[in-house]
Parts: sequence; C-alpha cells; structure tokens
Amino acid sequence: MKNNLICYLFITLSIILNSCTEGFEEEYFKISIVLKEVTAITTPTTDTTPDYTFSSTESGALTYGGSCSSSTTSAISGNNTITLSSLSVGIYADCTITVSKTMTTNKSETNLSGSLTITPFTVSSAVSSSDDSSSDDSSSSGSGVFLLVGDSGNIVRSTDNGSTWDNVTSGTVRNIRGVGFGNNTFVLVGNTDTILRSTNNGASFSTVTSPASSNHQEVTFGNNTFVAVSGSGTILRSTDNGTTWDSVTSGTVRHLQGVTFGNNTFVAVGHNGEIHTSSDGSTWTSRTSGTTEQLANVTFGNNTFVAAGYNGTIVRSTDNGANWDNGTSPTNKHIYGIVFGNDTFVGFAHSGKIVRSTDNGASFSYVTSGVTIYLLDVTFGNNTFVGGGGLGTILRSTDNGTTWDSVTSGTEEHLWGAGF
Repeated sequence: MKNNLICYLFITLSIILNSCTEGFEEEYFKISIVLKEVTAITTPTTDTTPDYTFSSTESGALTYGGSCSSSTTSAISGNNTITLSSLSVGIYADCTITVSKTMTTNKSETNLSGSLTITPFTVSSAVSSSDDSSSDDSSSSGSGVFLLVGDSGNIVRSTDNGSTWDNVTSGTVRNIRGVGFGNNTFVLVGNTDTILRSTNNGASFSTVTSPASSNHQEVTFGNNTFVAVSGSGTILRSTDNGTTWDSVTSGTVRHLQGVTFGNNTFVAVGHNGEIHTSSDGSTWTSRTSGTTEQLANVTFGNNTFVAAGYNGTIVRSTDNGANWDNGTSPTNKHIYGIVFGNDTFVGFAHSGKIVRSTDNGASFSYVTSGVTIYLLDVTFGNNTFVGGGGLGTILRSTDNGTTWDSVTSGTEEHLWGAGF
C-alpha cells in the first residue's frame, strides 16, 4: 500500500512538472524583441564614424539595413552602443538595425526579431572660417536640404530647415512629382519620362535618360538602389546612384503612385489598392491590401509600413508588407502624402486636412493646418516636418506635426513632391 502511494505521488508530480514545462515553453515563445533608441546621432555631425545607442529586450545577432553598417554583429539585453562604419558627407534617413535570435526547446524552434529605424541625421564636413558663407551650394558644408518639386519644372530648396526657400533651375518645364535621396544624390522624377539628378545637395540638376515612356510618380532609395514607380505598372531601378536606369516587371498594369523602403523591403502602392513588395527592387510580389481605393503614397517607421490614399483610406502592415489591415482615419478626403518622423506618422490631404498618428499608424486624428487648399506631400528631417500643396503652399512643423506654420515658397505652382 505504501509503495502504491509513493508511485501515485511520483506520477502526480511528473504530470505537474510536465504541465509547468509546457506552460513555460508556451510563454517562452511569446517573447518579442523590442528595440528603442536611447541616444540619437547628433545632427549635423562632422564625425564620420558616429556612435549610436539603442536598447534591446533580448540578446541576439545584429544586422543593418539602408546606408549604414557597423562591425558590431551582436547585441546584449539592455543598452547597446555601436560605432557606425565610415560614412560620407550627406544625409542618412534610411538606416535600420535588427536584432534576431532563435529560441529552441526540446519540442520546437522559433525565430524572433525586432527592428528600429535610426533617427535621420546629417554628416557634414568641417567648414573653415575662410569659406565663402554666401555660397548657395550646401554640399560644401553637408547641411540638411529640403526640396519641394512641382508643376512646370519648379524646384524650391531650403537649407535652414524649411524657414526660407530659393528657386533652383531644373532644366525642364515638365511637371515633377517625386523626390528621393541616397548616397549624397537627389533624384527627381516626373511626367513624360522626366528623371533629374543632383550630386551637390540639390543646388543644380542634370537630365537622365529614362528607359520607359511613362509619367513617373515617386522615387525612393534603399540598399544602394533607387526605385521609381510610374503609370501602367512601370517600375524603374538604378544601382549606380541614378545615373542609368532599367525597367523591371511589376506584375501589374495599373498605375503605381507611391514607393518607399524600410527594413530591407521596398513597398510600392497604386490604383485599385495595388501593393507590391520587393527585397531588391527587381523582383516584386503582389500583396492583398484589403481595399480597392487608390493608394497615393506609403512610408515606413517603427517596423510599420503605412499607406494612404483616396477617401481617407489608410492601411498598415507590421510584417514587412506581407499582410495589411485598416488604420482608423478621421477623414474622407483624399490623403496624397504620408511620412514618418519622431515616432509620428503625418499625412497631407485635400482641403487643407492634416492627419497625425502616434500609435504606429493604428489610428489618426486631425490637426489644424491653417489652410484650406489641397496638401500634396510631406517629408521629415532635422526634427522638422515640411510639406507642400496647391499654388505654392508650404507648411512647416517643429513640434512633431502638432502645429503648423505657413512659409513663403516664391512660386504659385502646385508642389507635388517633398524630400530631404
């Protein structure tokens, strides 16, 4: 009898231990890796190998995306300080870091990862006191440059965080629609095959040959590659800083309106809810957006892609563009432009409407713009949101998109594209 009781207790204890172990394993795999910025890189900086500090909730392998890299290949749980590999003078707005690890038990294996976009920063060269301060070529100092582009070849440029603007000669009278920046190069795209390129911080531009006869709408940069989208599903790609371009197959004949890059992924959006993703800008995969509304633009931040479009449509993806769900929109106006900065998504819309989200694009609310004309595109840099709209409208915010001021543009042409 005593032996039977001992056996019973042993079996009961085994069941309890096994149940606890299974429960531990189940909870173990619910762990996620969360990265947060601790110390941003000072901007502008003359340090070509700046330090950057972030925190991670888990240890793991450390990888890099965009224009930045580092010799540090592993992260610890807690604060991590990395030194970026040597950088050229220019603006860095596409740098990402990812921590990943594999968790294994005796029953299963799970791959975990978390990513973070480094707050944009500018690397500048030291300017001696003998330099001519009247020069309008900011490439000499590498200071941050905002560009707004629009109808009839209009380009306006600001080197003081959008406070004042000067006209730049584009060399074309065609309508310009999009702005991209990477590897110290601005690329502009527009109607009737227009592609323009600048290597002096937007002070002057030269014309580049387009391989496709189409109205180009938007351009972005990532992984040393420029990608532009156009009408009839046309996608262009350049791997030599915008000097030469090739057409690639998108898989659609519908018009594509917007494109962005984040977390080693290009995302293109367009008419009828079209969304396509690519890791290299060359091979594209069609995704289901859940909407048939026209998507006008797309952006990336905090591991989240957010696309916006007609009738107030907002969709978002937290798995690199594979799946999309609806964000809550306060408007039925067309949202033409959207951007991310300082943990905030900001959208520019028709009738002077501005929408803003601080919960990773899950929900948006109105903020006051002070204008009633349609707003077309918005960008972010140096802790400043800057955007343009109809009849030369320029708006600027230095408090994360909460309040906005009107700035004189010097043109009455519609400003369709914004870049930094």
